[in-house]
This record gives sequence, structure tokens and C-alpha cells, in this order.
Amino acid sequence: MEIHIGDRVADVTLVSKEGNKVVLTIDGKPVEVDVMMAENGSCSILHNGNSYNAELIRGEGGKSYDVNMFYRSYHVDVVDTQAKYLHLHKTQGERQQDKIVAPMPGKVVAIPVSVGDRLKAGDIAIVLEAMKMQSNYKVTADCTVKAILVAEGDSVQDNQALIELDLSNEE
Repeated sequence: MEIHIGDRVADVTLVSKEGNKVVLTIDGKPVEVDVMMAENGSCSILHNGNSYNAELIRGEGGKSYDVNMFYRSYHVDVVDTQAKYLHLHKTQGERQQDKIVAPMPGKVVAIPVSVGDRLKAGDIAIVLEAMKMQSNYKVTADCTVKAILVAEGDSVQDNQALIELDLSNEE
């Protein structure tokens, strides 16, 4: 998942969790922490022999937090797979690209299209699962499926091409 802390953007992946011990990768670097949550939204974090206390205030929708630590406060936004994909489409404009790419690592759950299928704007082209959440990826313009580059059950990487599309209007 993508985490926004002020102007910083971090790619965070949960590797494992056993009890209070959590192993993450942050921008590809492994990090081990011991996290103890309290009922009031406070937590104690042990990392490399240092202890940190934080107060977590959850925003509406559960995708943003205000984190207060000693004399510092941070605003944190958690960007899930679908939100990241929608953000990519907004930054690239609403014009359909000639391929659908994975917005982050995940697993192909379903491919409800075949090569040669004509799709209309809004049709689902592929379903991915990341972090135990499934997301439908739709085309934003009429097109034809040119090539399917993955199969159901495949693991995919960030920015990996999944489906190639023909955007020409020729019949």
C-alpha cells in the first residue's frame, strides 16, 4: 500500500505479523517493530531498542489518521489499490491508455474478457487482489482486447502490463 505522510510517499508492505511483532518493508527496506495497541488509540512501538509512543486519531472513512508523537504531529493517508489506480487515471487524464497495468503487486483473481472482445467504457477487464481486497479494473473508453498478458492466479508486480487494448475505432 502507499502511505502519504505530509509530502513524503512511502510504499509499505506487510510481510508478517505474529502477536505484537510486525515485519514490514518500507520502500523495499525490511523493518521489524514491536507494536502494542491500547484501547484508547494509543500505541507503544519498539524499534531497534528505541521506544516510541503514539496517539492515533482515525479520520472519516478509516483511510487517514492524525498521529501525535511527543512534540510532533503527522497527518497520514493510506492509499489502497483502487484509490491508487483511480489517482493514476486522474493524473493521466481520462483518456484510456493502450494497456491496463497493475497499480501495485497483487494476484489476478479473474479475467472476464477474451482476446478480440469489444469493450465499452465502464466494462470490467480484470479483477486483482492485493492485501486481501479485490478491485475491479475497468476500461474508460470503447476498445478491443488485443492481448491478455497474464492468467488467473498469476502474481503480478507494480506497473506490470496485464492487458493490451486496441483503441482504434475501426470495425
